[in-house]
Amino acid sequence: MKVRTYEIGDTQKIVKLFYDTVHEVNIRDYTTAQVDAWAPADTDIEIWMQSLSSKFTFVAEEGDTIAGFGELEINGHIDRFYCHKDFQRQGIGKLILTQIESKAQDLGIKKLFTEASITARPFFESQGFVMLRKQEVERRGQKFINFAMEKNI
Repeated sequence: MKVRTYEIGDTQKIVKLFYDTVHEVNIRDYTTAQVDAWAPADTDIEIWMQSLSSKFTFVAEEGDTIAGFGELEINGHIDRFYCHKDFQRQGIGKLILTQIESKAQDLGIKKLFTEASITARPFFESQGFVMLRKQEVERRGQKFINFAMEKNI
């Protein structure tokens, strides 16, 4: 398993990983209507390409399979952070987070923060993040519970 920076050619696989993970893993904690709003089938690849390119995006790769990805913004925000549905609980998230933390330290960032799903909250807690608050957000007409979390590095 290696972790590297995102390349434009990864976009299609990342979008599929995101869709599959939300629909097959996050479905344990959210309704079908919620996951359909969160990860719709009609994803715009160009928008994803621009978004992934605008951040420090790290990709975990096993052979030709992308096993996970995570995004760091210049202000310390971890935006999207997902592990492939077939690579859950195998240490991939920790590998990606280690790269994010290293990059953050290089940039002089002292605090990381994210909005973790119900599903992802235990992972972030296990990595030293603390929950600041439970919050309700809306996406495409659906309301979701997530958790504002942070970690000093």
